Amino acid sequence: MPPSGRRVGFVLAAVLVVVLAVAVTVEAVTLSGRPAAGAPGSGTVRLIALNDLHGNLEPPSGSSGRVTDDAGAQVEAGGAAFVAAHVAALRAQAPASVVLSTGDNVGASPLASALFRDEPTVEVLERIGVAASAAGNHEFDEGITELRRLQRGGCHPADGCRFTPSYDGASFPILSANVTEGKPALAASTVVETGGARIGVIGATLSELPDLVSPDGIRGLEVGDEVAAVDAASRELTAQGVRAQVLLLHQGDEATGDGGPDACAIEPGGPGSRIAAAVSADVDAVFSAHTHQQYACSATDPAGNPRPFVQGLSFGRLLSVVDLALTGDGDVDRGATTARNEVVTRDVAPDPAVADIVDRAVAQSRPLAERPVGTVTGPLLRAAAPTGLSPLGTVIADAQLAASRGDGAQVALTNPGGVRADLVPGPGGRVTYGQAYTVQPFGNILQTMTLTGAQLRAVLDQQFTVDDGPTVLQSSSNLRYTVVAGNRVGDISIGGVGVTDDGRYRVATNNFLSAGGDGFDTFTAGTELVGGPVDLDAFVAYLGANPGLAAPSTDRIVRR
Repeated sequence: MPPSGRRVGFVLAAVLVVVLAVAVTVEAVTLSGRPAAGAPGSGTVRLIALNDLHGNLEPPSGSSGRVTDDAGAQVEAGGAAFVAAHVAALRAQAPASVVLSTGDNVGASPLASALFRDEPTVEVLERIGVAASAAGNHEFDEGITELRRLQRGGCHPADGCRFTPSYDGASFPILSANVTEGKPALAASTVVETGGARIGVIGATLSELPDLVSPDGIRGLEVGDEVAAVDAASRELTAQGVRAQVLLLHQGDEATGDGGPDACAIEPGGPGSRIAAAVSADVDAVFSAHTHQQYACSATDPAGNPRPFVQGLSFGRLLSVVDLALTGDGDVDRGATTARNEVVTRDVAPDPAVADIVDRAVAQSRPLAERPVGTVTGPLLRAAAPTGLSPLGTVIADAQLAASRGDGAQVALTNPGGVRADLVPGPGGRVTYGQAYTVQPFGNILQTMTLTGAQLRAVLDQQFTVDDGPTVLQSSSNLRYTVVAGNRVGDISIGGVGVTDDGRYRVATNNFLSAGGDGFDTFTAGTELVGGPVDLDAFVAYLGANPGLAAPSTDRIVRR
């Protein structure tokens, strides 16, 4: 179907304001004109999507469990049983409904899900009624073989079936149009039928996947351009006569923090916006993910027509709702289509069936999760200070240095993306194994390597030049350096002694960074590589060895 067949004028139920240009047009909405949530009109299919759940079955805590609403108030949000209750209410308003996920359902999960290889999360998504999901980067954390097991079923080859006696796989397809292994590694699209309508659903994984998972996670796979792959999948759907099409894009933009869930306050030139504006004009809506942001925008397609471009934070705190208005021939009337984000509040009755799954996972993981491992004087937060360092990140770097001293480590560096949650202690400052696991869930192996001073400087310089930079590595307390004009690293010292370009230094990091993860490819030049403990074990040991641990200073980097 040619783009001219589209009906135009997508309504986010308000006045549209252009906030981004340069070959990409993204429009914002005011909230005053948005209609109250309720039943859509006849001939409408309601799409309900969540993104970046990351196995958060229980209501997330701290800042990870809050949403800033349209009025600027902080609202406690999230929790799988509450997600299910809100989905049920939204579906009750619109009998023709489809539930979707934009990826990262699993991976970097709290212990109640991760201990069971995220099988409880898959069971929850099935109970919620998810009809299709994109594959995010975390779906590849343990490789394509494990991803296929989650899809198709079967017990884990090493752990067996821990959560239930058997595991029958996900009832919904996991999609990625742009990940191949000489042939498609996963299905590119699926067609969902509801209320007599056919909705084509395409999935795409961000092309930066090789920088975000360890080499073992994508061995044998190729990751192609998102736009080309989506366009090919869209052409196939169009050839099948599927006129209503949506994209589950595991890529997104960064938000400025201005406005509530339905604002379009995003940084100009983001990768999600670029893709949302560039993919086939036959795609009627784009659900985004990965950046854990909230926005409800409109992206102008190649034919000059607007379409929804939305994201709903993470951890089940928001649901993105797009009401597609269909014409008699199954096409989409974008002028009558609306989009918004709904806060998953905890003031509703939780879904009992999902609550039962969560309760079982929590109960079975409780003996390990509740084991005390240390004490702290107050919360250790992962939010970065102006230097780019966070209190929790620096503690983790100190822990990795302590665990690697036996391998000659003189300094430690770790990636901020590996720090997944605040560490908020219980009574008396008590920290449990489950809390530590939620902070460090990847199970990365620590490695110590030799870098020259010039290579160490190059690593630190890369903090400001990687594609998604600046990405400030969390550093152990004995590393100090200055950053001068142009974001170049000046003086560097370790333990008060200046680093020289031709000096040789033992640097501890994790296997993700040592393989060039997050774009830090200078680490791959390291020599005399020695393996160490798992990062979580190092963190737990450090907490146990330092009772009453206080938040460290974040002034180890000085700007001049």
